[in-house]
This record gives sequence, structure tokens and C-alpha cells, in this order.
Amino acid sequence: MVNDPRTLLTHPELRSHASFPLFRSVGEKPKNRLEKLLSVFADVRSGEGLGALLMTVNVFVLLAAYYLLKPAREALILAEGGAEVKAYAAAGQALLLLLVVPIYGWIGSKVNRFVLVAGSLVFFALNLAGFYVLGQAGAREGVFFYVWLGIFNVFVVSQFWAFANDIYTEGQGRRLFPFIGIGSSLGAWWGAAAASKMVKGYDLTPYQLMAIAGGMLFISLTLVWAVNRGEKRSATSESASLAEQTLGTEGGFQLIFRDRYLIWIAVLTVLLNVVNTGGEYILGKLVTSQAIAQFGATAASDAVRKQFIGGFYGGFYAWVNFLGFALQAGAVSRLMRFAGVRGSLFVLPCISLTSYAVLAGAPILGVVRAVKILENSTDYSLQNTVKQALWLPTTREAKYKAKAAVDTFFMRFGDVLSAGVVAAGSALGAGVRLFALFNVVLTAAWLWVAWQIKTEHRRRTL
Repeated sequence: MVNDPRTLLTHPELRSHASFPLFRSVGEKPKNRLEKLLSVFADVRSGEGLGALLMTVNVFVLLAAYYLLKPAREALILAEGGAEVKAYAAAGQALLLLLVVPIYGWIGSKVNRFVLVAGSLVFFALNLAGFYVLGQAGAREGVFFYVWLGIFNVFVVSQFWAFANDIYTEGQGRRLFPFIGIGSSLGAWWGAAAASKMVKGYDLTPYQLMAIAGGMLFISLTLVWAVNRGEKRSATSESASLAEQTLGTEGGFQLIFRDRYLIWIAVLTVLLNVVNTGGEYILGKLVTSQAIAQFGATAASDAVRKQFIGGFYGGFYAWVNFLGFALQAGAVSRLMRFAGVRGSLFVLPCISLTSYAVLAGAPILGVVRAVKILENSTDYSLQNTVKQALWLPTTREAKYKAKAAVDTFFMRFGDVLSAGVVAAGSALGAGVRLFALFNVVLTAAWLWVAWQIKTEHRRRTL
């Protein structure tokens, strides 16, 4: 916001009114060695290096903790015979979030930002301690843990970026978010690799993984405290006072439905989820068909089919993670500097529109694999950074409450719609080409929604 005291008083940087992030600084001090090093990845200014690095480490820890918990989730849900819950988990999570989001908003109206963020991390860590104790005692908790982890994942990441949006001005966020996002990419990669080694190499149980992840949440808590303390000490008295202020009384859903900009962001979240899930379904269908064509559909070939599918997805996710990290580290900052937030908003839907148009004409496994690697890696890097930057020109209430609603409920609602689309299409006997054409239509709608967001974003920054 133009009149936000943090923007006008806290930093010498004067942001432009355009989406193209060009800034000029008045009396800026020389960069230290850390800031010069970080400037290789993003436009890090004097005084920003340590805070940006701590935020990057923080999101690394959160994503690594989540990817440690994913194998625990799968082990529990499959071993306890509850694999069917996967079909209903998204709906259950969405319903539960209808209660969780208002409670979170109510708490935000009573406490300052550090207590809100720290309290949430402690709450989730205590949840993990409870799962650990009950699991060791023999309780069957696979279904509950599956649903809980789906909420935990979207909630803690959303809260992290809400905190980042609150401590940085709009100009800082557009420069620093691409660098901070590197921590997210690295955390996902490291967590997945570490979980595999811990389970296969050291025979760790799901409950031991929970204990490790719980400890990592307290590391995150320490990093939040350090960043919050550093921002308060370096800020003006007016900006520092914001850190102690509670949020307004409006709820997250209330904030969304009375603001066109927030409504369009919510719609974008739903559409992106439906399109991406449709693409994953197309890929899965073609991989399964290839396995059957190559090895047959008999019970005797079951093991080799599973091995083929597992090997395919192992390579697929390796390429997605590698390319996502490469884009985040080497391209996102430069692309956002060149095209701005509004221009970058159109990159992924253009890729998706082209990809699914090609797939509708040539539904070949190798083609689908290539376009999904490009789509997913762009989603995890550039699109994720853009989604976070869209919240920079909003109020503090929107950054914490409305963002929590969008990143949790509306994301899971997108999962519910995706499941409905797949179920309906399968019941009607729709083939891969028809699903690809449907995604073309949805992606065209996605581009239109992106244009609405661009228009509203420009109004907010004029």
C-alpha cells in the first residue's frame, strides 16, 4: 500500500508504481560480504542480507519437515488398511478448514504477529508429540494423521509467507521473494532425500520421523524469533509498533468475499489446482497404459509393472525438483525484474495452454512427461513466488487471515473439484484427449482470471 508507514518511513528504498520492479535508493550503505554473495541470486540490498538468509533457512526447515512426514503418512495409511481415505481426504480437510480458518483469524485479532506465528508452530509441534505418544502406545492413527498432514502442509507454508509479506515492503518482497523461494525448493529436495535414507538406511519408524519433524518446528520457531527481533530493532518506531499490533476483527472469508482482488486470487488458486491435477491424471493414465502394454496385465507381471511405474515417477520427480531449483535460483529473480509481478503471472498459464493443446493432438507418454516436468517445475518456482508476491499490496489482515483461507480451504476445494472432474470423466468413459481438451478450456479461463488480477493489482499500486 502506498500509504503504509513501513513503505514510506522504514526503508530508504522508494518503490515504483509499476509492476516492473525498478527502484532507487537514497543514502544506501555499502553491502557487506554476505549481501554481495546473495546478490548473485537476487537484488539484495544493504541491511537485508541476514534477514533474507534466515527467512530462506526457515522455509527450508519447514518444507524439509513436511517431506520427512510424507513417508510416515504413507506408511501409516497403507499399513493400517486405509488407502481409500485418499479419495475423501481433500473433502475432509476442506470441511475441517471451515472451522480452523475462522479460529485462526479470531486468535490473530487477540495477539501480535510473533505470538500468532510462534503459537501455531508450537501447536503443530505438540500435535506431532501427541501422534508420537499415541502411535508408540499402539493407536491406529493413520486416517487422522493423513488428514492432519494435509492441513499442516498448506497452513505452515501459508503462514510463513504471510509473515514474509508483513515484514517486507512491496518493493523488498518483489526483490527478495525469489531468493527466499530457493529455500523452499532445497527443503523439498533435501527432505525427500533424507526421508528415504532415514527409512531405508537407518530403519527409522514413522513415529521417529514425527519426533525429528517436531524438533525442526522448534528450529523454525527460533528463526521466526530472530527475524522478528531483527526487524523490530532496525525499523522506525512506527513500523516497529506494527509488530506489536493485533489484527482487525474481520474473518478470512469475510475479507475475501468483499474484495474483488482477493476473490480473483482465490479463483486462481482453485483453477490452478484443477488444471494441475488433471495433468497428473493424464500422466498417470499413460504411464499405467504403457506398463500394461509392455508387461501385460496378469497377476504374474504385477511386480514388474509396479517397478516400471515406480522407476518412471522416481525419474520424473527428480527432474521436476532439479529444474524447479534451477529456475528458482537462476531465472525467477531475473524474470520478475524483467516482466514484473503482473507479467510473470502469465508465464505458467501460457505454458499450460500450449502443453495441453499439444497433448490433445499427441497424447504420447514421452511428450506428456516433458510438458509436465516443465509445468510442475515452473509452478513450484516462478508461479509460487508470484502467488506470494500478489499479497504484498494487501492489508495485514488479508496477509494473515485471507491468505490462510486461500492457501488452505480454497486449495483443498480445488482438490475436491479435481476429484469430481476425474470421477465424472471416468464414468463417462472420457479418454486422455478429452481430458487434455478440458484442461485447454480451463487454462483459457485461468488466463482470463490472471488478467483480472493484473487489472486489480495495477489499481492497488497506482
